[in-house]
Amino acid sequence: MAKAIMIQGTTSNAGKSLITAGLCRIFAQDGYHVAPFKSQNMALNSFVTEDGLEMGRAQVFQAEAAFKKPDVRMNPVLLKPTSDIGSQVIVNGEVVGNMNAMEYHKNKKIYMKEIKKAYDALAAENDIIVIEGAGSPAEINLKENDIVNMGMAIMAGAPVLIVGDIDRGGVFAALYGTYMLQSAEEKRYIKGNIINKFRGDAAILQPGLDMLEELIPIKTIGVVPYMNIKMDDEDSLSDVFANTESTSEIDIAVIRLPRISNFTDFNAFEIVLGTKVRYISDAKEFGEPDLLILPGTKNTMGDLKWLRENGLESKILKYADAGNPVFGICGGYQMLSKTLMDPLHLEEGGEIRGLGLFDAETIFEKDKVRTRVAGTFQNITGIFSGLTGKHLEGYEIHMGITYINNSMSNMSVLSMADNKQKKDGLCKNNIYGSYVHGIFDSEEVIEEIAKSICHKKGLLYHPETRINIKKHKENEYNKLADALRKSLDMKRIYEILEEGVRE
Repeated sequence: MAKAIMIQGTTSNAGKSLITAGLCRIFAQDGYHVAPFKSQNMALNSFVTEDGLEMGRAQVFQAEAAFKKPDVRMNPVLLKPTSDIGSQVIVNGEVVGNMNAMEYHKNKKIYMKEIKKAYDALAAENDIIVIEGAGSPAEINLKENDIVNMGMAIMAGAPVLIVGDIDRGGVFAALYGTYMLQSAEEKRYIKGNIINKFRGDAAILQPGLDMLEELIPIKTIGVVPYMNIKMDDEDSLSDVFANTESTSEIDIAVIRLPRISNFTDFNAFEIVLGTKVRYISDAKEFGEPDLLILPGTKNTMGDLKWLRENGLESKILKYADAGNPVFGICGGYQMLSKTLMDPLHLEEGGEIRGLGLFDAETIFEKDKVRTRVAGTFQNITGIFSGLTGKHLEGYEIHMGITYINNSMSNMSVLSMADNKQKKDGLCKNNIYGSYVHGIFDSEEVIEEIAKSICHKKGLLYHPETRINIKKHKENEYNKLADALRKSLDMKRIYEILEEGVRE
């Protein structure tokens, strides 16, 4: 049975996911079989495994850091918010239904059995499990039947390291308060604090660290510097959404929908083009992008209404009418239809007018499409016509089906995991749409888009700067591991692993 260590945080976005990934890489580099685990993830960034099951993207990049294939057992419960009070609940990679918060909490004991089953199976196959918590263990209103923080630590017998984010301020109060709000039993599990995202000389912190250790019997085992690590962020708290203005010659703009999902689809632009994608949530921020992207969303109809209400719809249509390129992914592709219909009330119910840039209609159906795909672009028109014949791969996660008029042609032919073939997407002049997440992760696809934009703007495109995305990710994982080895007391962490939670 594997040894375990758990990373919890004083707050969401304290850096738990990165610390977990970094430790996974360190343990794997040191010769251990290691796997990440997060019992319950709340995020709209999800992934489809090779066996067609859905899990959170944070555990995907943690698995890659551990040199493992993503496995749904690493994230047995995934909550995908559909509104401010409700979420789609996914257990062991399968949708079990939409629930409000109270309904979900009533079912927690059922899910606890599935969580333990998944954890035990992983633990039987590995030397070390690095468990990530969610939010904060100091959320005392959620302590009853907790399955993500101290409840999970107790279930796994895992010692806990608490991560505090110094960049947002108040880190000493947060670490002190997090410890003091635990029960006597829970305090036994906390074995160390980590201060994350520090800018400057760590020696300046020493008086505060000394005072903290006088107040609570927990040592700080590391001060981690603020790092510019390019990895797949977990949720909408990501710093990427702060990018609202273009900072380079090439301007890639993404509409920041209220229920935006899988925004990691666009990380490849920054890797290959060296440009930050910017996010638009207001008509005043629209500007003159070289490429406009409508991303995925967990509520296509609701977010389409939002576009309409805040003036972005008219901006998008004017931009498209001028012959500029628009690319819709998943829910963004559905929005390009003439009509969207929801007869089963899976989203908003009824019927709504789409953006009308494609002669097609989308109907939301009960069964969720969830599959990995690979294929080839065909008959591409407009600025990105060079994509014709290029290879693409990724995965589909969606509830609706888009039906096209005979006058339109599909954008690609795809092979699915079961080797069956199907057609996907549409293109018309400079308007493109596809259900495939990860479509930009192919080097030949992203390079063709970059080359086409540069040619249109009269800029030189330098193919010698070509970047292998997989190699880039490996370099980032190693860079993260190197930084953690320098800033954390790894000797003490290994001791904590060996000691576990002593009586």
